[in-house]
Amino acid sequence: MVFSKKLIFPILLVASAFTGGATESGEPSAENAGKPAETPVQKSDDKEAEKENFSFVPRIHGALRARWELDTRTGDNRFQVRNARVSLEGKVAPSIDYYIQTDLCDRGKMKILDAWGRFRIIKGLTIQGGQFRMPFGVEPSRAPSNYIFANRSFMGKQVMNYRAVGGKVAYAIPKVPLTVEAGVFNPKAIGDHEVWQRTVAYSAKALYKLPAGFSVSVGYASIRPAGKRANLIDGFVSWQDSHWLIAGEYMYENYCNSSYKDVHSYVAFADWHMPVKCGVFNQWSVQGRFDGMTDHFSLGSEDVFDAERHRFTIGSTLTYKYKFVHADIRLNYEKYLSWKGEGKSPDRLVAELVIRF
Repeated sequence: MVFSKKLIFPILLVASAFTGGATESGEPSAENAGKPAETPVQKSDDKEAEKENFSFVPRIHGALRARWELDTRTGDNRFQVRNARVSLEGKVAPSIDYYIQTDLCDRGKMKILDAWGRFRIIKGLTIQGGQFRMPFGVEPSRAPSNYIFANRSFMGKQVMNYRAVGGKVAYAIPKVPLTVEAGVFNPKAIGDHEVWQRTVAYSAKALYKLPAGFSVSVGYASIRPAGKRANLIDGFVSWQDSHWLIAGEYMYENYCNSSYKDVHSYVAFADWHMPVKCGVFNQWSVQGRFDGMTDHFSLGSEDVFDAERHRFTIGSTLTYKYKFVHADIRLNYEKYLSWKGEGKSPDRLVAELVIRF
């Protein structure tokens, strides 16, 4: 199956109609189970309230993930600083804000992740320009400080892990719980902003919050990082209450001109949490996840092949949270049910400390 350019806009219109045609302001956060989104949310559209709360003083936030991993097959182990992210956000006017984020230690490497500015045109309607994640999917949009499991799903890590340089329009229809986003981006890697091109990458996403704790999201993306184009479709549904978060997502990737075989990826998980008193910790949770994908090629200067794999993860987390500070001690066990990569399946035990502020 190959998507033609003539199908792009009909697909987006169908997606918008399916989700009900409304949005909420800022970045959608329902998929993060009440946790902050990867990019900041405009908390108020009331002009008078904004004037009262407006400040030029920037805010600094951070997220640290330190871990220990054990290969349960061989006994090999390692320590990592998986992330040490620092972000700076603020406003230069009540309707103009900015966000800059860098990872000081992503497994020993420093990376510039986000650098964007955003302007609110009218209530609920914003234009954003710079470098940030393409609006597509839910698993790919989770920030490390909001991970429910120690490791990302295959969908979020291998299939659609894209930041890009470009522009985005987001609209939150007032009084209707729907957010619609659409963006156009450079197709090349974010490490090179000098390249001129005659084509672009683009994506769109719609998130609708239904009654009784349900949320639905659909999306479409077209990427072309190194001369080969791939088109993706995504669907997500979740339900949550005071103790449960249950969610599932499916993503389909089609390589144009039959470059490679189509890819199917999926993830389903449940998180149960309750308040406790255990030292400084005030919440305890248990999690279970099943995720997988078929053979996948990550397009780039050299296409990277990721073999088909399926995995089951169980975990438990002790949490301390107070206002804007948060800490997790997490233990996960990952069991690969099938693995077509080199060597035996990489079953592992992961112990992780996560701190965010």
